[in-house]
Amino acid sequence: MEDRTSTTPGHPEVTSSPRGDLFSPECPTRRLLDRVGSKWVAMIVKTLAEAGELRYADLKRRTPGVSAKMLTQTLRGLEDDHLVVRRVEPTVPPAVHYSLTPLGRSLDEPLAALRDWAETHMSEIDQHRQETARQA
Repeated sequence: MEDRTSTTPGHPEVTSSPRGDLFSPECPTRRLLDRVGSKWVAMIVKTLAEAGELRYADLKRRTPGVSAKMLTQTLRGLEDDHLVVRRVEPTVPPAVHYSLTPLGRSLDEPLAALRDWAETHMSEIDQHRQETARQA
């Protein structure tokens, strides 16, 4: 395979690849996909891509349904991966702002493609879900 990602879990020939074995829990690619595959990451990246920079409270308002704890955890993870940068103004209380790094902005395009795919196929998927629920 060109990307050396095996379709067989734990395939021994893949472990020497710089991309690793996607089926291994220790694989860095897998850990990154776990992070960016979160619905909150998709919402945060879209929101920050559109807004540029937002204060924490504004970001929370624009991502309905996310708890303060989950928003904070997600932002910390995105900071750790250098997808988001945090800027603190030394005011009382401190004003905390978030924005995407260039690397984070580069993530918006593939996430937008995934959102477009979901919007295009959601009615078909809903139909299959309803059929499955009726059969159960």
